[in-house]
Amino acid sequence: MAEIVFDDSTRSWLIRTAATSYALRLTDDDAPSHVYWGPALTADQLADVLNRTEERWDSFNDPNEGLDELAADGGTRYWTPALQVRFADGTRALEWRYLGHDIDGMSLRVHFRDRHYPLRITLGYHVPAGTDVIERWTELAHDGTDGPIEIIRADSATWVAPIRPDYRISHVTGGWAAESQLLREPVPHGETTFGSRRGITSHHANPWVMLDDGEATERHGEVYSAALAWSGSWRITTTRSSTGRLTVTGGFGQDGVVPRLAPGDTLTTPVFAGLYTDGGFGAASRAWHAYTLDHVLPHPGELRPVLYNSWEATGFDVTEAGQRALAEMAAALGVELFVMDDGWFGARSGDHAGLGDWQVNRDKFPGGLEPLVREVHRLGMKFGLWVEPEMVNPDSDLYRAHPDWVLHHPHRTRSELRRQLVLNFARPDVAEWAFGTLDSLVGEHGIDFLKWDMNRPFSEAGWPGAVDPDTLWVEHTRSVYAIMDRLRARHPGLRIEACSGGGGRIDLGVLARTDQVWTSDNTDALDRLVIQHGYGQVYPARAMSAWVTDDPNFVTRRSTPLRFRFHVAMAGVLGIGGDIVKWPEEDLVHAREQIALYKDIRPIVQHGRLHRLVPPATDGLSALQYVAADGGRAVVFVFRQAAHFHTRERPLRLDGLDPAARYRDEDTGKVWHGASLLAHGLFPGLPDGDFASAVIRLTKV
Repeated sequence: MAEIVFDDSTRSWLIRTAATSYALRLTDDDAPSHVYWGPALTADQLADVLNRTEERWDSFNDPNEGLDELAADGGTRYWTPALQVRFADGTRALEWRYLGHDIDGMSLRVHFRDRHYPLRITLGYHVPAGTDVIERWTELAHDGTDGPIEIIRADSATWVAPIRPDYRISHVTGGWAAESQLLREPVPHGETTFGSRRGITSHHANPWVMLDDGEATERHGEVYSAALAWSGSWRITTTRSSTGRLTVTGGFGQDGVVPRLAPGDTLTTPVFAGLYTDGGFGAASRAWHAYTLDHVLPHPGELRPVLYNSWEATGFDVTEAGQRALAEMAAALGVELFVMDDGWFGARSGDHAGLGDWQVNRDKFPGGLEPLVREVHRLGMKFGLWVEPEMVNPDSDLYRAHPDWVLHHPHRTRSELRRQLVLNFARPDVAEWAFGTLDSLVGEHGIDFLKWDMNRPFSEAGWPGAVDPDTLWVEHTRSVYAIMDRLRARHPGLRIEACSGGGGRIDLGVLARTDQVWTSDNTDALDRLVIQHGYGQVYPARAMSAWVTDDPNFVTRRSTPLRFRFHVAMAGVLGIGGDIVKWPEEDLVHAREQIALYKDIRPIVQHGRLHRLVPPATDGLSALQYVAADGGRAVVFVFRQAAHFHTRERPLRLDGLDPAARYRDEDTGKVWHGASLLAHGLFPGLPDGDFASAVIRLTKV
C-alpha cells in the first residue's frame, strides 16, 4: 500500500510507493539524511536498516560522507554540494534547523531554516498515483529584511545509491542530427558532470541517468534512475568515493550563474524524479513511459494524428498554390494533420530575415492564411503552423524597433547563429508580446497545431539594466512554459510540438505542456533506429515524432527503401515530410497502405508497453515490440540494417505476452502459443537484402 509515514521516535520518514520504499531521517543536528531506497520495506523492517551517525575515523575521513538528503555546502561537509548559498555578510556555510513537516496523501514537505540567517528550505516529495516514481524538488525562501542571498547552486535533489561492488551509468550523448545515442559505461571515481550550458536541454546530452551494478540487462537486474523536468541549462553530477558511496545530484543552472533571493523572494527548483526497479532496463523504461503518459503529458489519452510537414518539399519557397497541392496529396494518403513549416511570414525568403515579424506574407498568401486553412479543414485534416517565437533576425521590423529585447551584454558583439538572435523571454514586455502574437495567430486563423521551434542556443546572455541579470537563465524557460500554458488554456483544442533544431528540447518539463517532440532533424531511417532507441529509454513513443522523407535522405544522403523508412517511423508518431507531389504512383500506393497499417497499430504503439527485443547496431538485426495495455494485441517491428556473411534466419524471442494464451498472426493467420513465442520465438520472414523490415501483428485468441 502506498503511504508516507513519520516515526517520531527515530525522526524518520518512510515513503512507500506501489512496489518500492524510500526513507530519510534527521541527524542529531537536524540535517536531513538519506536512509534507504529500493525494494519495498515496512516500517518495522526499515528499523533494521536505520543508520545512525557514526564517529569520524580521523580528521580526513567521514563515514557519513555522501548520505546527505540534499548535500549542502558548509562545516566539514566536502561532498559534491547540491545547495550552496552566500548570505549578505559573505557567510556561506549552511546549518540546518528542523521546523516541521506536512504530509498530504502521497506528498511530503519537510521544512527547515538556517540556524541564524533568514533562509527557509523546504524539501518536497510526491508520489503520483500508481507509480514508483518519486518526484523531488527544493524551495528556498528569503524570510528576512536585509540584503539578498546569492544562490550559487540549488539542485532539486540528491539521490543516494546503495553501496554495490561496482557501478555502471547509462545516459545519452550526441549532437545536432545525432541525438540520443545511448552509452553504458563504468561510473568514474570522483565527480562527473553531465549538462547543458546552452539555455536549452541540448542535442548533446539529456537530463536523465540510470545506474546499475554492471550486471543489469534489458529484462533483469536492479536499476536506479533519475530524470530532471527542465528545458533550460542543467547539470547532473555523479560522485563516487573510494569508500563505495555513489550519489547523483541534479537541477537547473550552471557554473558562474548566481541569481539572488531578495527579501520575500522564493525560488522553487524543477522536479528531479527518481525511480527504482528490479526488472532491468526494460522495466525502468516502461515505468517512465507509464508515468509520462499518466502524469506528465497534457492529453495522454489521445491518439496523435498522422502528420504531414511541408519543410523538405518547399523549404522557404512557400506559396498558397504549392501548399494546397501538398495538402490535397496528403489528404489522399490518409494524413490527418497538415503542417506548413517556415517561410509563410514577414520577409521570409531565407534564414536571413523575417523572424519576429509574425504577420502573413501577402505576396505569398494574398488572402491571408484563411483560404488555405479552410481548404485543409475541408479536406478533413487539421491545420498546423511552424513558429520560432523566441528568435529574431537582425533584419526584421521587430529588431529594428526593439534591439534591446535580445540577450546581450554592453560593449560585446551580438553573436549570430543561423543569422538570428535570442529574445529575452525573461522580460515581461517580451513575454507579453510573444503571448499576444501567438494568441492572435492561433485565434484569428483557426490554428490547430503549433510546431514551436528554437534553432540556436543562448549567447551573450545578459540583461542590461536588470536588478539581477542572472535570473534570465531560469526565467526565460519559465516564461516559455507560461506562454505555452496560457495558449493551451485560451485555446483548448490547440496542440503543440516542441522542437529545437531537432531534439534540442526534449525533457519532462517541456513534455508537461506539449503533445509531442521533434526527435531529430535527421530522418535517415538507419540513424533513427539509434536515435529512437536512446530516446525511448525514458520517453514514450506517444510523444516521439518520426517522419518518412525523400530518398536519398536530406541530411545523410543515404538511400533506403520506402518500406524500411515507413516501418522505422511507425514505431513512433508517424509523419510524412517528403515532396509527395513528386512521388511516383507506386510510392503513393505504398504510402497509403502503410498509413492505413499504422492507423490500425497506432493504439498499441502510442499507448502500449515497449519491449526492446534486439538493440540496433551498425549492422545485423534489431527488433522491438509493443504490447497493448490490456494484453490483447502486440506488434513487432523487425529491421535488418545490413546483411553481412549470409546466415540462416534465427528465431526472434518475444516478450510481454501471456504464456498461457495463444496469438494469431493477423496477416498469415498462423496461431502461436504464447509460451513458445516467449521461449523459442518466431521467424520474422524478412525479405532478402539490406534494409529489410517487417511488421508483425499478433492478436490474443
